Amino acid sequence: MMKEHKEGSLPLCTFLVRMLQGMLIGLGAVLPGISGGVLCVIFGIYRPVMELLSNPRKYFFTHIRKLLPVILGGAVGFLGVADPSVCLFVGLIAGMLPSLMREAGKEGRTNGSWISMVAAAVVIFAILTTLNLLSVSLVPNVGWYVFCGVCLALSVIVPGMSFSTLLMPLGLYTPFVDGLGHLNLSIMIPSGIGAVVTVICFAKM
Repeated sequence: MMKEHKEGSLPLCTFLVRMLQGMLIGLGAVLPGISGGVLCVIFGIYRPVMELLSNPRKYFFTHIRKLLPVILGGAVGFLGVADPSVCLFVGLIAGMLPSLMREAGKEGRTNGSWISMVAAAVVIFAILTTLNLLSVSLVPNVGWYVFCGVCLALSVIVPGMSFSTLLMPLGLYTPFVDGLGHLNLSIMIPSGIGAVVTVICFAKM
């Protein structure tokens, strides 16, 4: 872990590294198959991020100096999404699994842990397979963009959940990401409301 200057400012190299981490987290929140929450775990900032989101009044001055470059980088990565290289991000997904497994096992594993993991995987695969077979496609509107914001926030709060995996079968992913990339307020405002409400309701959990 890089040390901070005694006067409270971050060394430039630390600031840039954390900003790069934020950009990857922002990209991970939007691109298919990547979880922003998993990247937070890997970069060792998941706990301070959750503390800041769940109780900003208490933890703002404690964590903001450390997380400010991450937030700035996240905004750049989130809004600057371009056409991704699929192979690159498949590699990122595969590469993050060992670290995620180590982090998840810090408190020990029981039989219930493995059962819950398998059960969650079966449920998600069943839902996605059903949606694919039924060729479900929704007409985007304000309500569905609020839903997109909810899924986006959950993908950061819940490590391993990729909101794009849920939105793609519903036909919401492309219009949502295009709207964010073009700073379309009719999409950003309802999705932002959904994301903020979700953070307020679930971050402490």
